[in-house]
Amino acid sequence: MRGDTPARPRAERPVGLSNPAPIYAVGLFGMGYTDFYIFLIPLYGLSLGMSASQIGMLVGGRSLLAVFLSIHIGVLMDRFGTRRVTLFFVWSAIALAPVFPLLPWFWPLLILQIINGGALSFAWSGAQTLIAQLAEGEAEYIGRFSFFARIGTTAAPILAGLAWDFGGVWPSYAIGALWGVVLTIALLRAPEARERTQMPSTVFRWRDLLPNFSDYASCFALMAIPAIATSMAIIFLRTATMGVQSSLYIVYLHNIGLIGTTIGVLFALVEIFSGLGHLFAGRAMRLGDPQKTMLSGTVISIAVICVTPFLGGIYALLVAANVVRGWLQGVVQPMMFSVQAKAVGPYRQGAVVGLRQTMNWLAAIAIPPIMGVFADAWGATASFVIIGAVLSLLCVPVTWITRQGAQLRAEQASD
Repeated sequence: MRGDTPARPRAERPVGLSNPAPIYAVGLFGMGYTDFYIFLIPLYGLSLGMSASQIGMLVGGRSLLAVFLSIHIGVLMDRFGTRRVTLFFVWSAIALAPVFPLLPWFWPLLILQIINGGALSFAWSGAQTLIAQLAEGEAEYIGRFSFFARIGTTAAPILAGLAWDFGGVWPSYAIGALWGVVLTIALLRAPEARERTQMPSTVFRWRDLLPNFSDYASCFALMAIPAIATSMAIIFLRTATMGVQSSLYIVYLHNIGLIGTTIGVLFALVEIFSGLGHLFAGRAMRLGDPQKTMLSGTVISIAVICVTPFLGGIYALLVAANVVRGWLQGVVQPMMFSVQAKAVGPYRQGAVVGLRQTMNWLAAIAIPPIMGVFADAWGATASFVIIGAVLSLLCVPVTWITRQGAQLRAEQASD
């Protein structure tokens, strides 16, 4: 058709992915490593007779270090090599696994959970950084990595549940440690991106372990890049919809009479179609402007979940909404990672992943309580409308930034 924008040519396979199997295995076992422990801690707390508030603190405690140190750890990956820093945190979690059954008291267990949760979060950040470096920002390969990660998140809770039911606490955490061993093997077989790009070696100093204000300032300064600012805002909005799903959405579905199994099916559909969407991300990058695609996909995702009260409780419509949202989120996620990776140099990938994780955690912490306040004050239906309106309004400045970035790219192309 005359005037159509031609599709972008398919990118050649990056040199670092000449043998992609190890890094895809890192994706599968990396994200599953975190989910394995997420699943176990509530069961362990219940077996010890802990209260709901104590279990809630244990679950939330895993995020504490990630909120404050994700950027710092990302900088360390850029400085000393992604794989070696990632291995340190994988090994830390392996060493801490057998300590869990030895601590049946709340406060020591909470401290252990905070430390182990940080190690698991940073290990997964390292896996994301490594694929961004090895794939050179190509969404097709990042999408495949994300697809395997979804397999890990599906398998880990099932395996953890079986281990708990048939063996109890010791076998469960032993399998968690074994999972880390397999992840170690995959990481050791994957190439170190720093060596491939011949980055000059940096001498380690103990003071490098301490967070540095200048590192945080330089990371947040990346937001001055339009592509980074747009993608970070989209990440916040995307995580916000997931916060809605994990809080008010469940409460609403329960109140209209859905049982746990039918609610679980809706959640599973989001995961399944997100995984399938990951595989389409590379093609979506070549079909049009990635930033516009990410923004439009996010806007539709917001609308799809926020119209939940108006679907009349019809299960087929709820299923269709989750299929659409899962697919869109699956397509958008690798595109975001790709845009970010290409917007910065090869030695800032850890920093941008750290910044991305910080935005994720901020949205995950902020949205559920806000939704709860809205629901208590105005009811569930009104809270869906209010949060939908607020998130839609936040899309307006993101749209402006996207247009400014497109104009800047057009001007650079014409020069």
